[in-house]
Amino acid sequence: MAIAVGQTARRSRVVSPRDIELFTELTGDRNPLHYDAGAAERSRFGGIIVQGGVTSGLLNAVVAEDLPGPGSVFLHVDWSFKAPVRPGDELTAEVEVLEARSDKPISRLRTTITNQDGTIVLDGTALVWSEPL
Repeated sequence: MAIAVGQTARRSRVVSPRDIELFTELTGDRNPLHYDAGAAERSRFGGIIVQGGVTSGLLNAVVAEDLPGPGSVFLHVDWSFKAPVRPGDELTAEVEVLEARSDKPISRLRTTITNQDGTIVLDGTALVWSEPL
């Protein structure tokens, strides 16, 4: 299937405390804001927050599985984290094709993640290579 400007895809997932644990196991990110309820409550966030990599990771799934699809990898991302994500939040990641090159399998995507309240928690763009498989 050819990639066309305006195409969209989305995935949703509820973030769990186990996601924080798995990400920590993978990366070593042991920031107290993700684990220490007291420290997190005293912070500007007012409670435990999920690592940004857990949040943005949902976009990996949309890009690799849905649009552009299997064989796709990020070449460049420009993401702003707009609001904290907490365990129990339901995130919806959406991509929209802004540009699809005709000379190379490269596309530019709008990338957005919202929570269950419709709050944008991540916003930006990504440049993606789609390896023909």
